[in-house]
Amino acid sequence: METNTKKIESAAAETPKKGIFSKPWVRSIVGILLIALVVGSALVYKNISSHISIDRSIISAPVIAISPQTTGILDEVYVHSGDHVVAGQALARVGSEILTSKIDGLVIDVSNTPGQVFTGISFVGSASVVKMIDPNQLRIIGIIKENEGLADIHVGDPVSFTVDAFGGKQFVGTVESISATSRESGLAFSISDKREVKEFDIKVKYDVAAHPEFKNGMSAKMSVFKK
Repeated sequence: METNTKKIESAAAETPKKGIFSKPWVRSIVGILLIALVVGSALVYKNISSHISIDRSIISAPVIAISPQTTGILDEVYVHSGDHVVAGQALARVGSEILTSKIDGLVIDVSNTPGQVFTGISFVGSASVVKMIDPNQLRIIGIIKENEGLADIHVGDPVSFTVDAFGGKQFVGTVESISATSRESGLAFSISDKREVKEFDIKVKYDVAAHPEFKNGMSAKMSVFKK
């Protein structure tokens, strides 16, 4: 009897213990997790590689500067910043000249300083009495470095963007134009190995009529999707 007991104990000692990974259900779970990790990584990579992020963006429209034709003294101003004006509306009087709006637009700045002398538009550096924009020309302007995906952006590419004032809400648009030259107007060439990285403007068009809440100067972020 004692001999049989010793044989059983000896056999048990010689039998290797199976680890937890030897169990089929454990191997199945590990396999599923590995597959999920691979698929997830592939999706993340695809999402990152399918679009170009431009965080430095702003809602903007070309500024229309209105100045007198000839030098004179500002006598009266008829509008205020934030006013909507129509084409032909009187904006200010400088001497005998009445300054009017050429288009329907939005006044964004006024030099309301009666008595100030304003030089005519023919003078270099002449100051404007009124500045305004055409709200229909509002665009999202993004600034991108030449080495951060500029070559992969094309006119017509779809764009998703957010406006800081409206949190993470997503809006859509399309690339309307890409600046033909860098933001630095002067020409410069360096023979050193470390060259200056240039920046370019990406202009994105969106449905202006559908978003009257967007204001000139608001900050935004955009993602340009590669076709």
